[in-house]
Amino acid sequence: MEREKEILERLSRIENQLVPLEESAKALKELREDLTPRVNEAVRALIEELADIEADFQFEDLIFLIKKTMRNVRNLIFVLDQMKNLIDFATTAEPLLKSTVPQLIAALDELEQKGVFRILGSFLNILNRIAETYTPEDIDHIGEGIVELLGAAKSLTSPQAVNFLVKLSEVPSRVDLSGAKSVGILSMPWTMADKDVKKGLGITMELLKALASVA
Repeated sequence: MEREKEILERLSRIENQLVPLEESAKALKELREDLTPRVNEAVRALIEELADIEADFQFEDLIFLIKKTMRNVRNLIFVLDQMKNLIDFATTAEPLLKSTVPQLIAALDELEQKGVFRILGSFLNILNRIAETYTPEDIDHIGEGIVELLGAAKSLTSPQAVNFLVKLSEVPSRVDLSGAKSVGILSMPWTMADKDVKKGLGITMELLKALASVA
């Protein structure tokens, strides 16, 4: 009697253990029934999409791609590391760019308002016209002439030359042509007696001496 009771208890425990398995099997069956139409639809869509590339796809190409990838694993790892470094740089530089870009835009806008870009555009147009008018050989000759003129301009920047040119530029403002009188041979001695005329003649003589070095 006790033996039968023990067997019944074991059967009861086994039945209790089988109940969760039965429920799991039932849930799996329901999941399979729900997923089967979706999987079939996905397979049909995949087949339709692959049909478009069937003529261009070769299995040998896939094998070649896999072999190529396996041979360049180190290069791919290097590229990924560089991408990581690039991402780190972008993350670090983002705050700086947020403050720098508006300043750069403001500076460019200021240059635009001042007409700098229009001047550059005009300058490019001038260069284009020069290129259309002169040959490269002509430009070389012009460049040589400009170099020589720059040498002359450098000579004119000495303090003595600047002082002379400044004083020379003041001469027209001191001349009153309305009071000019005719000077003849007889009146020449009287004119030469004027101290300003004498000084002017002295300056003229010094200039004439200096002009001798030009020849």
